[in-house]
Amino acid sequence: MTDSMIDEPVRGAEQRPGDRRGLVLVLLAVLLAAVLAGHRAVPNVRGLGSLLDSVTPLLGLGVPVLALAALLRRSRRALVAVALPAAVWALMYAGAWLPPAAGSGPAGIRVASQNLRAGNPDPAGTVAPLAEAGVDLIALQEVDDAGRLADLRQRYPHRASVSTVALWSRHPIRESAGVDTGLGWTRALRAVVATPRGDLTVYVVHLGSARAGDTATRDETVRTLAGAVRADPADRLLVLGDLNTATTDRVFTPLTRLLRDAQADAGRGFGFTWPSSVPVTRPDHVLYRGLTPTTADVLRTPDSDHRAVTAGFRW
Repeated sequence: MTDSMIDEPVRGAEQRPGDRRGLVLVLLAVLLAAVLAGHRAVPNVRGLGSLLDSVTPLLGLGVPVLALAALLRRSRRALVAVALPAAVWALMYAGAWLPPAAGSGPAGIRVASQNLRAGNPDPAGTVAPLAEAGVDLIALQEVDDAGRLADLRQRYPHRASVSTVALWSRHPIRESAGVDTGLGWTRALRAVVATPRGDLTVYVVHLGSARAGDTATRDETVRTLAGAVRADPADRLLVLGDLNTATTDRVFTPLTRLLRDAQADAGRGFGFTWPSSVPVTRPDHVLYRGLTPTTADVLRTPDSDHRAVTAGFRW
């Protein structure tokens, strides 16, 4: 019996465990693709489906991990299988990095929204970068000491506020009123801003909080806000604020049926805003109708746990 006849079965035996490990990677790749494509089919029991929706864009990080594992295992079939979730993720989210499809050109009005964070030691410092950027409207949430923002009056002489939300404007505010979003206390307002191009209706909103296993209050406030927007006759309308809901969340659908998202139409990337240090989701939004977005961006500001969102529009 020759050495080659003895060695051959041994080499085959060494490959079989590797083959099994490759099969596990194949199954994981198929599972990842299924979750990406069908995340909204997962039951929203105690808000878990909603949580999955919110983090779905991040599941794309599993693709390079699986690809690296396939290379380390030297499994061709696993590497081929990883192409499946990669393709699904690309079809769903790669468009966020393509050049914006919305209109270009100079903005007729520029807006920003910032959750200041309750207990912020320097709210004026947080807002300063937005004022320096030259925006026309600044929507604020978690305002617990408006007196510390008095210096904004120099650039924004017009203000509307209700509870812990406020709108600062370069242009006159013709009317404003609180908006009930079903929280049990008013944490939203509606204002009509008299811009040089005509009236613009602006909602400044801070919806209910969402936590793992507890999203019922947030869900109800989304539906209530959608009802208010649906009933609003304004042709040109903005919703600015911390909605505590990602655009990928199924709960957000009542609003996306009525309004468009400036970040999706005129920005690049996901525009994550929270937490400010390493953002992994986007609860802060600029939604619109009756306008054309020209720009959309995210701005990191000091002393807040949220990054600010900005957008420019033309009539």
